[in-house]
Amino acid sequence: MSLLLDAVQDKAPVAGLTHTFYRYPARFSPSFARAAILNYTLPGDVVLDPFVGGGTTMVEAAALGRVGVGNDISSLATFLSVAKSRFYKSRELQRVRGWIGQIDLNVRRPAHSPDESEHYQRHLREPQTWRLRKIIELALGQLEALTPREQLLARSVLLRAGQWALDCRTEIPSLQEFRKKLSDFADEMIEGAFQLSKLSRANSRPRIPEPIVLNGSAANLHSHSIWRSIASPKLIVTSPPYAGVHVLYHRWQVQGRRETPAPFWIASSKDGAGASFYTFGDRHQSGLTTYFAVAKNCFQSIAAICNTDTLLVQLVAFSRTGEHLPRYMEVMENAGWAPVDEKATGVWRKVPNRKWYACLNSGSGSSDEVVLIHRLAG
Repeated sequence: MSLLLDAVQDKAPVAGLTHTFYRYPARFSPSFARAAILNYTLPGDVVLDPFVGGGTTMVEAAALGRVGVGNDISSLATFLSVAKSRFYKSRELQRVRGWIGQIDLNVRRPAHSPDESEHYQRHLREPQTWRLRKIIELALGQLEALTPREQLLARSVLLRAGQWALDCRTEIPSLQEFRKKLSDFADEMIEGAFQLSKLSRANSRPRIPEPIVLNGSAANLHSHSIWRSIASPKLIVTSPPYAGVHVLYHRWQVQGRRETPAPFWIASSKDGAGASFYTFGDRHQSGLTTYFAVAKNCFQSIAAICNTDTLLVQLVAFSRTGEHLPRYMEVMENAGWAPVDEKATGVWRKVPNRKWYACLNSGSGSSDEVVLIHRLAG
């Protein structure tokens, strides 16, 4: 338990393995997921994250020899979690590194614009950004030289470089700087992927399969056919959307607060809808009625695939803690979950270095997260 308590307060930068593939908004610390997995499971147990986000739980489950199952309503989150938790072969990593070094990124070359390019390349055709948009487009057009698994990793490298170059920056880097970062990121990410595969082999006998990541609402998780062949989760480690808190999961902000869905374009994924699609509902809705109704449906569905041995550990925050936390606990109870009398339950932590934009009105606000631990009631 002390391991988990220490991890809750860990403020170290996210690092190691494939965790730096992408700066996913509102991601939690790998040390938190790792401590929970070590504290509550054994090798071979099933670890579930129904709101998988940037895939932190999947990476740690894979590294520790657990069977990982993830789910997210965002196709971008699904892409990232799959890319970060693959067990790439050495030859696949070598081919991606070779591809990065050989692609032709001459902006004078013609490039093919994707369907719906006006939507997915919004705010990337400006005088300051069109060259970077063009160079990414050129790289994407040369992916056919790689296998589908290799393309997954190559797109991840382009996605990270694109995020570095465009997201929340006031000054757009030069093409030379971008090419240098692309190469540096490729080296770092390939090494991280190699280390993940190596660690997973060392911690699983026989070797576990690659994590499975589903794309859909957690409210429908119980109906997926996967549960016919996989045991009930021994542990759920997750961080669901936060009540009344604005987190920009699905956009980059280019040159100020101009939003672009470009990450979906680079990942070859489909953007779902507006922000409320990814966050249980409109944060401005009076009483957050939709948020709490969707949360109840999701946790009821999750309960249907669990048993009395399943432990649910979550980090969650609220824009109005005094008002929202009691309602959230009531939702959990109505969905079939009972709080566990653990030392970690109710522990609060300050959120370090998160890229999010909160609606702060009263209470401690969304800069504070609380750890909640539940089991099925009865």
